[in-house]
Amino acid sequence: MGTSWPEPVERVAAFLRQSGVEARIEEFSTGTPTAEDAARAVGCKLGQIVKSLVFDCDGTPVVVLVPGDRRADARKVAREAGAQNAKVAGPDEVRAATGFAPGAVAPFPLPGVSRVLVDRQILVHERVWVGAGSPNHLATLAPGDLVRLAKAQPMDAVAAAA
Repeated sequence: MGTSWPEPVERVAAFLRQSGVEARIEEFSTGTPTAEDAARAVGCKLGQIVKSLVFDCDGTPVVVLVPGDRRADARKVAREAGAQNAKVAGPDEVRAATGFAPGAVAPFPLPGVSRVLVDRQILVHERVWVGAGSPNHLATLAPGDLVRLAKAQPMDAVAAAA
């Protein structure tokens, strides 16, 4: 490959290589800190960008994968996780749970996370894009592979459209 990627991106790349799925990591010089930026950089629909959000569910980190054009519903997440409360995790919690910086969270590998939830709307696309460990890297793969690799449980995770 020649180019050396930041360590967190290399972690994601190694995981994908071992998994044997058809996936590709791309680097975007402009950076993709928001789902909108990512969709623009990739040239895809906002719904094909998958946000990996970390929720604190009664003290347990749960990662929730939602389409880029929707917001996660904390009440639905709490219910699915069997928790009283679910709130968006702070930056330190995100780092501790996932090993990734906020805004650069990949849906795998997540050694400190035992529960991953995925919104069903993600499954309708042929391919989706996920964070790959840095604000400048995204990975693309089929939603079925994403669900399998992230060991994600499909659910209705998004808030009703405003």
